[in-house]
Amino acid sequence: MSTLDVVLGTLAPCLGRKSKPGKHYRTSPGSCPSMLLTLSCPRVTRAAWTFPGWPTPGPAMFGTESSLSMFLNTLTPKFYVALTGTSSLISGLILIFEWWYFRKYGTSFIEQVSVSHLRPLLGGVDNSSPTNSNTSNGDADSNRQSVSECKVWRNPLNLFRGAEYNRYTWVTGREPLTYYDMNLSAQDHQTFFTCDSDHLRPADAIMQKAWRERNPQARISAAHEALELEDCATAYILLAEEEATTIVEAEKLFKQAVKAGEGCYRRSQQLQHHGAQYEAQHRRDTNVLVYIKRRLAMCSRKLGRTREAVKMMRDLMKEFPLLSMFNIHENLLESLLELQNYADVQAVLAKYDDISLPKSATICYTAALLKARAVSDKFSPEAASRRGLSTAEMNAVEAIHRAVEFNPHVPKYLLEMKSLILPPEHILKRGDSEAIAYAFFHLQHWKRVEGALNLLHCTWEGTFRMIPYPLEKGHLFYPYPICTETADRELLPMFHEVSVYPKKELPFFILFTAGLCSFTAMLALLTHQFPELMGVFAKAFLSTLFAPLNFIMEKVESILPSSLWHQLTRI
Repeated sequence: MSTLDVVLGTLAPCLGRKSKPGKHYRTSPGSCPSMLLTLSCPRVTRAAWTFPGWPTPGPAMFGTESSLSMFLNTLTPKFYVALTGTSSLISGLILIFEWWYFRKYGTSFIEQVSVSHLRPLLGGVDNSSPTNSNTSNGDADSNRQSVSECKVWRNPLNLFRGAEYNRYTWVTGREPLTYYDMNLSAQDHQTFFTCDSDHLRPADAIMQKAWRERNPQARISAAHEALELEDCATAYILLAEEEATTIVEAEKLFKQAVKAGEGCYRRSQQLQHHGAQYEAQHRRDTNVLVYIKRRLAMCSRKLGRTREAVKMMRDLMKEFPLLSMFNIHENLLESLLELQNYADVQAVLAKYDDISLPKSATICYTAALLKARAVSDKFSPEAASRRGLSTAEMNAVEAIHRAVEFNPHVPKYLLEMKSLILPPEHILKRGDSEAIAYAFFHLQHWKRVEGALNLLHCTWEGTFRMIPYPLEKGHLFYPYPICTETADRELLPMFHEVSVYPKKELPFFILFTAGLCSFTAMLALLTHQFPELMGVFAKAFLSTLFAPLNFIMEKVESILPSSLWHQLTRI
């Protein structure tokens, strides 16, 4: 049997005739105008037939190779320059937006959208299983803990708004207080200085409306209106806080407020057991009197009469021992440090640095300062590395590590690695706002102790080697809350760069868009400079990219019958 007979026998089904060995076949003139046979092997495995209206079998059946070659041949270097340039521009815009969003909110916009919106669409966590329910309960507990950790507190050393904050605004043109911070102060004033029985006294009724005013001038006008009716303690408070331009003026107003506040306090004290209304009024009058005396003591401290301020604070703590919400002991600690009365400072710490009481940066860092004071004047890192740390030095280092673990933002301000700003009226414990408030008043006390800052500089970074990463649990305190950055950004002004702990790594999408922008910009430049070479490179790259697809199509074609291919191509 000749090779031609084998070929014709293989192709006979396509011609609709039976094949017999040794018989010659002739086709009609219109049925097959051209026929290309590959007769290199006894069995025809690949034959390229061309019939009218019939597609050519093989990979060219889908026009992959020919259309790809034609498409690539028609592209000019300008196309590649425009393509890569546009890609670089788009990725650059995405990079700029991602970087701005990360600097402002501390997270990636694409990541936040994918987590908040795409994950629920793709399928959330199944809460029906017990394991997941336990996990969700654990997450809820951790969330409740983080919320309690991120509670905003009144700054016990807050400045006077008229005599200090406003003067800063007049000099620099910057607003040191944020709207969120001032709004929290307005809520505090309404909580401490108002009650349900204010409508019984006309002056208090006016002041109740004044504390809700957003306009400072409206509040000051309302306070003057209340004073025209009677001596109102809260009206004097408002004027001392906001209208007085110096501490001396504020002190005069607070002295007038003390007289009015003590009279109201004595009257309400006699009637406090006559009903719930009188009890609420007495509680309000107590808060007003304590606030006035505390601020009056702070005026004495600012005017240099530190011993007088200490006496007023001690008397106030003895008279009202249960009112710990004002944290008067922190004012007392700062005044005692100014007097360098370290024995009394230690006595106050022994009372308030208790495991059952909430900690603060003032408590932790003051305790560290006292222990560092005992060894800092003779401390040398070279000598300590040779002979080791003594017991007193070890205690000082452990106290510094304890303080740094509680608030890791403070050392940079004490070591003057970051610039200080005016402290806000509210602080977030363990946050950047608390670090600013502490360093603003206590930096001078650390400088006064010889070698204390040197000891802090040599040892504070060692704290982070003791804290488990990624902060799943703390060493001496609860794990550091993750919500401090968001709250601090609300409390601190925009011109201040918020200190973030732990330092966040750049999100993946910022790195990805930066790499994509750089790569496409480089391709655009190379295509513009070397158009022919880059065109050859692009064609070779696309051919290599489509090579696996061509290989798969060839394998599929060799396996499936040609009739099936014919039907698929017609579809």
